[in-house]
Amino acid sequence: MADDETQMPDSNQPSGRRGPAEHERRAQIIAAADEHFRRYGYDKTTVADIARAIGLSSAYIYKFFDSKQAVGEAVCHLCLGKIASELAIIAADDKPAVDRIRRLYKSLTAQGVELLFNERKLHDIVAAAIDGRWPVIKRHEKALLALIQQIVTDGREAGEFERKTPIDETCRAILQTMQPFLHPVMLEQNFDDVDENATIVANLVLRSLAP
Repeated sequence: MADDETQMPDSNQPSGRRGPAEHERRAQIIAAADEHFRRYGYDKTTVADIARAIGLSSAYIYKFFDSKQAVGEAVCHLCLGKIASELAIIAADDKPAVDRIRRLYKSLTAQGVELLFNERKLHDIVAAAIDGRWPVIKRHEKALLALIQQIVTDGREAGEFERKTPIDETCRAILQTMQPFLHPVMLEQNFDDVDENATIVANLVLRSLAP
């Protein structure tokens, strides 16, 4: 049967997944989970709830995901993927690197605020993923680090940024300064000044990068 087919694991996919990577049933499960998590929240949703919504048994869900957390990771992966896609557009732009760094902070902040006010339940899932150290968070940070390195490399080649500091150290430091805007709880706690803080931090980072 097609449901029993196997493929080599995809290292870019959230952990805990089972079954064929592109199976339409998997997408159906994730869509149902996404809807339930948005409406009721991650903590109040069970695997049985997701299964019931699409007329399946919980046992069938476990053919594709080995736990509720694995389903949560898949939904979190979609949410964070949208954020990363927006940042990738900025990183690939042909504007000066200085401008792109500023826009990274601005975009991170805007998307974090969007989650907080318009997708509160997804905001809570991302917070749970960070607190639980879900692997999807590490992958997201790795993707952001690659985008930062792309911009810093361009800036160095264009003479916008200094070249003495090892690039790995520089990029990791920049990623650390983004944590208040990446972490949902930290962003919420400092919401009143979040836009101003993002601008201040971006300015400080850019001064440190200047040749």
